[in-house]
Amino acid sequence: MELKGKRIAILVDIMYQEMEVWYPYFRFQEAGAEIVVVGAKSGETYTSKLGYPVKSRKSYDELRTADFDGVVIPGGYAPDHIRRHAAANKFVHDMDAQGKLVACICHGAWVLCSANMLKGRRVTCFFAIKDDVINAGAKWEDAEVVVDNNLVTSRKPEDLPSFCRASIEVLASVPVLAR
Repeated sequence: MELKGKRIAILVDIMYQEMEVWYPYFRFQEAGAEIVVVGAKSGETYTSKLGYPVKSRKSYDELRTADFDGVVIPGGYAPDHIRRHAAANKFVHDMDAQGKLVACICHGAWVLCSANMLKGRRVTCFFAIKDDVINAGAKWEDAEVVVDNNLVTSRKPEDLPSFCRASIEVLASVPVLAR
């Protein structure tokens, strides 16, 4: 239970990649963390690329960085919808500025671009958005997982084991927040 007492937000929207939401959801829950699914609207059901539903518990407007130890941004096409919400971008930016876990996989790096937090950072992502992250100032690497302090990035679903291990290591190294 290396994540007991930790609270993690997973951002969702329509067309999310199933494994990139559910694999971390259950892996972090198994490690003892509380998972909060967050979307544009609280209580809304969002469907994946294959139609699998997930219901948000909170909206971006309700988020406070003080309430969370980390944020996960899955891929699919959901990040293109997530990044359209200033509150989501601000939350991710502020989590990073506070040194809390920011973990994204695949197209999730689109949100990092919109959160203006990539300048000089080492990252990886799905190869199709490599130019986007480079143009946002990142140093792109083609690797299973890249850890740059509190930022954990991966390329695709096949990288999920390494992505989750690295995210858990980052989360486990930070004291549990007093709530």
